[in-house]
Amino acid sequence: MSAPKVTPKTAPKPEEAWRTARLIPTTGIGGQDEQEQRATSSLLAVMAAVPQFGRAILEHIGAPGGRIQTFTEIRFVDGDTKLSIPDGAVVVERGKARWVCLVEVKTGGAELRAEQVERYLDLARENGFDAVLTISNQIVSSPAESPIAVDPRKLKKVALRHLSWWRVMTKARVEHKHHGISDPDQAWILGELIAYLDHERAGAGGFEDMGDRWVAVRDGARESTLKASDPGVRIVATRWEQFVEYLALGLTQDLGRQVEPLWPRKLDPAGRRDLHVRSMVDHGKLQASIRVPDAAGPIDLEADLRGRRFRTSIVLGAPKEGRPSTRINWMLRQLAGAKDDLLVEVRYPLQKESTSCLLKEARAKPHRLLYSADPKREPMSFRLTMSKDLGMKRGRLAGSFVIESKQQTSDFYRSIVQGLRAWAPAPPKLPTAAAASPVASPEPPPFTGDDREFGEAVEPRN
Repeated sequence: MSAPKVTPKTAPKPEEAWRTARLIPTTGIGGQDEQEQRATSSLLAVMAAVPQFGRAILEHIGAPGGRIQTFTEIRFVDGDTKLSIPDGAVVVERGKARWVCLVEVKTGGAELRAEQVERYLDLARENGFDAVLTISNQIVSSPAESPIAVDPRKLKKVALRHLSWWRVMTKARVEHKHHGISDPDQAWILGELIAYLDHERAGAGGFEDMGDRWVAVRDGARESTLKASDPGVRIVATRWEQFVEYLALGLTQDLGRQVEPLWPRKLDPAGRRDLHVRSMVDHGKLQASIRVPDAAGPIDLEADLRGRRFRTSIVLGAPKEGRPSTRINWMLRQLAGAKDDLLVEVRYPLQKESTSCLLKEARAKPHRLLYSADPKREPMSFRLTMSKDLGMKRGRLAGSFVIESKQQTSDFYRSIVQGLRAWAPAPPKLPTAAAASPVASPEPPPFTGDDREFGEAVEPRN
């Protein structure tokens, strides 16, 4: 009798427990200064080494196209004695044209200082440079907006531009994942920058939280005791805008399309802050909208501080033809994969009241969404709303406002918005083949007594 066959156990490969070698390591970062130096050098080096990524960054701040050169730790003598050392500089050359930009970088919780940025604006003007670029974790709505206030006289000849690290990461991920880098070595280099910036020790994160005033403002709004003059109200209003921008950039990274907040066009940043403050004080709410290209409509966001709910919703126009029940069923068919707790609201023209119920009930009894006083009244629009508990914790941990709201926005887009299609009338149809068959030629007109051939002269009659 032969001995049983013994299968040796496969020993784990030792490299499975080893740390992958990185082009830009996060180990050994000793403090804030070293963190900023490493982030600056890494970003500027990759902008020059991967021109596609470099152009994507520079086009966003209004720089011209051309060959990119980058530098770090450049030194200037400010006046006669004071030494100034901007974190870096970018030079773009095309033919005889030359564009130069000084760079100032902050990482982690460090914020830009107005006096430092103004000093670099003066240096740029004195040396005939074109711009100063600031980079930090402070998020703004556009590169032309700065998170700090500087003397406007210093901006007459030099442009001031700002990028958040989250926007830099967005540009990197879109170029790497969605647009594609044709050169494999350049693609690997850009991937290493993404891995570095994504590490918590790099200090180049996204939106951390709503600030240390958030809890007091949130509770004041809930108890209806909040005043516009209370400390921290405007800070929370600013943080709300940064958070909405953070959500839009996060969707941009995932979709590869430019997702943007929709702010009132007639309001400048200060006017928008006033709007948020009034909304918190009067209604206990923070509201915004973001637009995804080619989506059926904007995504509306609402942080209800009094009700402690976060709502994501979208409005879809109702079809213009068919019976009211047919139009409602058109909407419900698009929600086959949605969860039962989605709120479906139907609005009717010239009526303040709307009809609404949860999707579970609407599926079982669609007639509940008809206008009760007149079931034949045609619906005007549908609003679909996902409502969840407001995250109460600070930071970016599970259960926090930032994490829970970001996850809900992504889930709402994935489960609802990306599957919706706006109604469009059916195109006109040609008749069937039988109906389109040729019709017999009509009988010729009766003889009139004039049977001349074409071209025969006509003799005058007596």
